[in-house]
Amino acid sequence: MTAGAVEPDKDMPASPARPTVRVGAPTERRNPLSVDLDLMSTRDVLTVINEADRRVPAAVAAVLDEIAATVDLAVAALRGGHRVHYFGAGTSGRLGVLDAAELAPTFNSPRHWFCAHLAGGPDAMWRAVEDAEDDDRGGAVEAASCVRAGDVAVGLAASGRTPYVLGALAAAHAKGASTVLLCANPEAEAARSVDVFIGVDTGPEVVTGSTRMKAGTAQKLVLNAFSTAVMVRLGRVYSNLMIDMVATNAKLRGRLISILVEATGCSEQVSQKALAEAGGDLKTALVSLVSGAEVDAARAALARSAHQVRGALALLAR
Repeated sequence: MTAGAVEPDKDMPASPARPTVRVGAPTERRNPLSVDLDLMSTRDVLTVINEADRRVPAAVAAVLDEIAATVDLAVAALRGGHRVHYFGAGTSGRLGVLDAAELAPTFNSPRHWFCAHLAGGPDAMWRAVEDAEDDDRGGAVEAASCVRAGDVAVGLAASGRTPYVLGALAAAHAKGASTVLLCANPEAEAARSVDVFIGVDTGPEVVTGSTRMKAGTAQKLVLNAFSTAVMVRLGRVYSNLMIDMVATNAKLRGRLISILVEATGCSEQVSQKALAEAGGDLKTALVSLVSGAEVDAARAALARSAHQVRGALALLAR
């Protein structure tokens, strides 16, 4: 025995062996282009990473049909008073939390529309929670407690096999929700058990198994595209302008004026006056300026068109 080491107590029960899984997903394979990465110059390391990253958008482009199907499911669910749920662990789960958190300030969407569930709970945003992703029952319990018939449950798992995620999707399906799996493994067995499967072929990582890299980038791109398209379809964008944003600081208050100027062609002074008359409501000011209607008429038209700018303008044009 090494000097200073403590001899184990023979009367103490041995610690139970923890389960081990060998994952065969593409994200776990070695990338031949980054072999001997640790021997490269700093510039060469960055070049290898950058060249690998450039392949991700093309991989996402190959699954646009599946993303579109997910958008349509989510739009129908939200219009019907239901919700979208993200279930994930580790990097994938954190990206789901990030996407859901950014929708309210960007599009003024109701906070209950998108709900993010992270294996291990809120603490897992900042540190790894041991064995949380292997808890399929925990995922099932989480989903069963909050998912309802008509909702959409999106599972986020780089390998496509994360037990917490698959447990949540199975429970969501049992509740009558539509289910989607987004992963970086086109060969995932779970593809057959969900309504929509988005398998982005990002291949082996530069650092073997580090799915915070290409797989994470792909998930971020897909989530950005998915949630933004949902908001566009729900009328929270006019042309390419954020007309439902929440102005919580000086920069964003200035953006309100910029949006009105861009959308209407009016001067900054006219736009500021219209916004003031509308009580700071950007949509009302926009509809009033574009249609030439009084603020009260613009507000009434928005109410009659479920707050859709295009719909309100059509009503006022009759």
